[in-house]
Amino acid sequence: MWDMSRRKRMTRQCQACRKDDSLPTKEWNPDIQGWACNLCMEREEKVVSIERELKMLKAKVAAEKKERDVRRTLKSLREVWLEIGIEKLDNHEGVMVKVLLDSGTTGLFVDKKFVEEHGFKLEKLDQPIEVKNVNGTSNSRGNITHELECNVFYKGHSERLRMDVCDLGRTKMILGMPWLAAHNLEINWETREVKMS
Repeated sequence: MWDMSRRKRMTRQCQACRKDDSLPTKEWNPDIQGWACNLCMEREEKVVSIERELKMLKAKVAAEKKERDVRRTLKSLREVWLEIGIEKLDNHEGVMVKVLLDSGTTGLFVDKKFVEEHGFKLEKLDQPIEVKNVNGTSNSRGNITHELECNVFYKGHSERLRMDVCDLGRTKMILGMPWLAAHNLEINWETREVKMS
């Protein structure tokens, strides 16, 4: 018959912390190929739990990075830049300008500083147009109060346009969906070459 008092006195050394521990329960730990005390087993479980959480976080970060890359790619796919000529109506002086074609924009816009630097005549609007941000708040750069009428030239195509004048920052001109829909452009997305249809 097995002597229980003898079993209680028997100790096995914890292979993790190397202590002869008299804790009532010791378990075989396959990671260390030996016996481990309760304290070491709890630590091991915490480490495994933290490693599992870290792995999940890394996967989440990788997924978010892919999503950002996709968004960045989609943004660049919806925008194309063109070099066009614009001409004043009064004296037919012209200037070349880099224009952003943006399918996410709902109008035609030209930068206020750009038209003032080149001496374009602006027409005051009867009613200012309030500019809203994506979240519905009023834009800090103010309302649109003027518009520009000018001739536009691109690869043999010419037309007269009216554009709202506002602060665009580094972008000089944006031609948005109304212009894109009217012309149904042929765009080579690899070379960014645009043909008028």
